[in-house]
Amino acid sequence: MADAANDRAGELARELERELSRVVRGRVDLGVTARALTTMDASNYRRVPLGVVAPRDADDVAAVLAVCRTYGVPVVPRGGGTSIAGQATGAGIVLDFTRHMRSLVSVDAAARTAVVQPGVVLDVLRDAVAPHGLTFGPDPSTHSRCTLGGMIGNNACGAHSVAWGTTADNVRDLTVVGAGGERHFLARGRQNSTTPVGLDDFVIRHLSALRTGYPQDLPRRISGYAMDALLPERGADAARAFCGSEGTLGVVTEATVRLVESPPARALAVLGYADESAAAEAAPALLPHHPLTVEGMAADLVRVRGGAGLPRGGAWLFVETGGTTQAEARSRAGELVRAGGALDSLVVSDPAGLRALWRIREDAAGTATRMPDGTEAWPGWEDCAVPPARLGGYLREFRSLLSSYGLHGTPYGHFGDGCIHVRIDFDLLNPAGVGRFRAFSEDLADLVVAHGGSLSGEHGDGQARAELLPKMYGTELVGLFAEFKDLWDPDGILNPGILARPARLDENLRFEVLPKRPVDVEFGYPDDGGDFSAAVRRCVGVAKCRSTHGSSQDVMCPSFRATGEEEHSTRGRARLLHEMLAGEVVTDGWRSHEVRDALDLCLSCKGCRSDCPVGVDMATYKAEFLHHHYAGRRRPAAHYALGRLPEWLRLAAPLAPALNAAARVRPLAALVKRIAGIAPERAIPPLAPRTFLRGLRGLRGLRGLRGLRGLRGSRGSRGRRSASGGAAVLLWPDTFTNHLSPEVGRAALRVLADAGIGAEIPAGRVCCGLTYVSTGQLDRAKVVLRHTLDAMEPYLGEAGRPVVVLEPSCAAALRTDLPELLPDDPRAARLAASVRTFAEALEECAPGWSPPRLDRPVAGQTHCHQHAVLGDAAERRLREKAGLTGGLSGGCCGLAGNFGFERGHWEVSLACAEDQLLPAVRAAAPGTEILADGYSCRTQLAQLAGRRARHLAEVLAEGLGAGPGEEG
Repeated sequence: MADAANDRAGELARELERELSRVVRGRVDLGVTARALTTMDASNYRRVPLGVVAPRDADDVAAVLAVCRTYGVPVVPRGGGTSIAGQATGAGIVLDFTRHMRSLVSVDAAARTAVVQPGVVLDVLRDAVAPHGLTFGPDPSTHSRCTLGGMIGNNACGAHSVAWGTTADNVRDLTVVGAGGERHFLARGRQNSTTPVGLDDFVIRHLSALRTGYPQDLPRRISGYAMDALLPERGADAARAFCGSEGTLGVVTEATVRLVESPPARALAVLGYADESAAAEAAPALLPHHPLTVEGMAADLVRVRGGAGLPRGGAWLFVETGGTTQAEARSRAGELVRAGGALDSLVVSDPAGLRALWRIREDAAGTATRMPDGTEAWPGWEDCAVPPARLGGYLREFRSLLSSYGLHGTPYGHFGDGCIHVRIDFDLLNPAGVGRFRAFSEDLADLVVAHGGSLSGEHGDGQARAELLPKMYGTELVGLFAEFKDLWDPDGILNPGILARPARLDENLRFEVLPKRPVDVEFGYPDDGGDFSAAVRRCVGVAKCRSTHGSSQDVMCPSFRATGEEEHSTRGRARLLHEMLAGEVVTDGWRSHEVRDALDLCLSCKGCRSDCPVGVDMATYKAEFLHHHYAGRRRPAAHYALGRLPEWLRLAAPLAPALNAAARVRPLAALVKRIAGIAPERAIPPLAPRTFLRGLRGLRGLRGLRGLRGLRGSRGSRGRRSASGGAAVLLWPDTFTNHLSPEVGRAALRVLADAGIGAEIPAGRVCCGLTYVSTGQLDRAKVVLRHTLDAMEPYLGEAGRPVVVLEPSCAAALRTDLPELLPDDPRAARLAASVRTFAEALEECAPGWSPPRLDRPVAGQTHCHQHAVLGDAAERRLREKAGLTGGLSGGCCGLAGNFGFERGHWEVSLACAEDQLLPAVRAAAPGTEILADGYSCRTQLAQLAGRRARHLAEVLAEGLGAGPGEEG
C-alpha cells in the first residue's frame, strides 16, 4: 500500500512539474534540495512541499494557480521565510518571490510613495528612498532580509510602529492575483477597487458582526482577517482588509506603499527600571512626547558581558527620538528621560553607539532561543499584544502562568504598543512536552483575551494561534472568516490550514521527525549536550545569514552574498542537514549529494559562529558531514593536496628553490594544479627558501631566544617572564608562518623582544590540524592533535603561560576545534585556554609597552576566524596606540584556506573578495598601510589586487628598525 501511494505521489510530482514547466517562464524546481530548503520557516512547524516555483511576473503567478487548481494542489506564497507562526510552509507548491519578482518599480518622492514587487527586501527599499529623506515606517528586526510581500501578508510592524503604524497603515493599494487567476486591484473605496464577486454583499449581510466583533483601541490587533476595514465608515479599504491575510486570499504581485519622512538626526534614550513590569508601566507616559520607538527588554535577554554598557536596572526601555539636528534629537531624548521616571538612563546619538545598542534588541529573536543555561526555547507565543496601559499587569500574570507550568521565557518587545515577544523553553521533543505546550497555549490565550488583547500583535496567527481565535473573536466572527476566505478562494488552494479552518497548533511540529537518539559524531558539541541534532536545531530560521545589507563588520554569510541562493546560506545548509537527519526528503543520510553540494560553497569562515544570533557553527557541521560522507571512499583530489598541506610542505621544504622555479613553468604548473584539484586560475604561492624554524636552528630551548642577535629589548621595556625566570610566552610555529611567511615570525620575535617578552619555540613538531578539519579528515586531525598535545605537554603545566599564535585561523582551530574534537583530553582544554593572538600577548605580558608611532592610515581585513572566534579588540587597541588609523573591513577574503584554491570555487572566491575587501583596498589613499594578519587574506590581495599586505607584527617591527645582525 505504501509503495503504491509513493508511486502515485511520484507520478503526480512528475506530471505537475511537466505542466508547470510548460506554462511558467520562471524557475520550476521539484527537486530534493528545493523541497528541503522550504519545509520550514522561522516557526516550530514543518510541512513538506511538492516543489518551488520562482515566478517572473503576474502571468507566471496566474499560470501556477491555474495548474495547481486543476490538480488540487495547494499554493503557498513565501518571501524571506522568516514567519514565526508557520504560515510560510505548505504541502503544495511554494511561490518564491525573492529570485525574480524583487524589483523596486518606481519611487515618487514628491508624493511619498513607492511601487514595489513582493520580493523586494525591506532594506533595499529603505536604502533607495533614504537620499530623499524618506523611509518605509514598519521595520521588523528582520529588515535586512524580510520582503515587502511577506510584510503585507503578516501585517508586519516593527520598532517604529508607535510613530508610523503597521504595514496596513502604510499600504495605499495592491495588485493581486486571485486563486482563480483573476486580477484584483485593491484600494480604499469601493469605486477604486476590483474585489471578488459577492464581497460587497458579504459586508452588507454582516454589518453588525463586523462592527461589534473586533476589540477597539488596540494598536497591535493583527489576529484574524481585518474584515472590519471594509465597513463603509472605515472607507471600505480593501487593501487594508487584505493585509495580514497570510497568503490565504490571493497573491500580491505589486504594491504601492506610503513613505514617511525620516528624521535626519536621531538619539536613543535607554531608560533602566527595576523589572519589566515597571518598564511596561512607564511606557504609556512616554507616548504623548511622540517618540519614534518605545521598546522594552529585561536583563535575562542581555548575554553580553558587562551588560553591553546599558544603564543600571533589571529592564530597559529603548526610546528613540528624531530631529533636524543631533542637538534637537538629544534634547527630545532628554525630555523623555525626565518623563520616564527611570532608575538610571543613558542617551546616545553617535551612529556607532546607536548601532551597537539596537543590535542587542534586533538580535533578540535569535538570542532568546537559548536560555542562559543553554536550554532551548521556541516561538509559538511570540507576539501577543494587549492595550499598552494594561501591559504591566499582563506581564506579571504572564510570568506567573509561566511559573505554574514550570516554563521559562525572556519577554521583550514593543512596550509602547503593548506587544510582547517571548520564546519559551517548551519541550517539543516528546508527547508529554507537546501536551504541556498545548495546555499552556490555551491558558495564555485566555489571559490575553482577559486583558482585551490580540493573540497576534505582529507576526500573524499562522498555525501557532489560529486554532484559538474563537477565544478572541467568538465562534460567529470566526465562522465568517471561513466564508470570507471562500469568496476569494472557493477551491481552498491558497495556504490551507492557516487562519480559516486552521490546523491544530500541535500538528506538524518540526522536531517530531528528528532522530530520538543522539547521532554518532566526531566533534563534542559541548554547547548542545553532545547532540548533533540539537546543534542543527539551533537554526530557527531568522535568516540573518541572508542579509545583504548587514553591518560592514559582519562576516556571515559570504557564499550567500556571492550567489544569492538559499542553499548557500547558513540557514539553507542547516535546513538540508535537518532534512538529512529526518530522512524523509533527503533520504541517503551522510551520503547525500544534495547536502554535499550545498556545503561545497561553505567557506568555513566561521562567521555564523559569531554573527548568527543563535551561534550556528556551519564550519564545524561541514567538517562533520565531510568526515562521514567520505568515510571509506575516495576523496576529491584537493582534500589530499590541500587538506594534508602540512605534510607536503615538510617534504617540500628542502627543495623549495627548485619547486618555486618549477611552479613558474606554466605547463608544469597547470599539470600540477589539475592533478591536485586546484583552480586553474590560481597561482601556486612560493615556498619560503628558508623556513622560519630553520632560521632559528640552534636557538630552540635557549631562554627567551636571547642568543638571537638584535632581538633583545632595545628601548628599556619591561615585559614579563615566567615565574621560573624562563620565557614568558611560547611562539607557535604554525605551518603558514614556518613554510610560507617566515618574515612574520621573525617580525613577531623582534616586537616581543622590544616589549621585553621572552619567547620560546616549542620543541617537537606541532600542528593545529586546521587543514585536516576543514576538509573533514577528522580521524587524521585527531592523530595530529594528539601528537601535538604530546609535544606540548611539558609546557602546559606552567599555569597562565600564553601560547602566541600568529595565524588567526590556526589560533581559532586551537581555541575551538581542538577541545571540541578531543573533549576527553584535559590537555586540549589547557592548550586552548593558553592561546593568545599577537596583540593579546603584548597587552597581557607587557601592559606598559608602547609600540612605535607609525601615524598612517590602514586598510585591509580582519580575518574571519579572528572575528568569529578570537575577537579583535586587542588588535584595535594596539593599532590605535601605534597611530594606525581607520578600520579594517569585515566579510571574508574569499580564499579561506583551501576553499579558494579548490577547482570550481574561483568565481565565488572572487565575488567574496569583491564584497568588502577589494573595494576597501582600492579606495585606500596613497600611503595607506594594507593589513591582513591571515596568510589567506594576504595571498588573496596579492593575487587579485596586486597589493602586498602585511601582518601587524611586520608593520610594528619595521617601525622599530632592523636589529643589528637580524637574520633575513
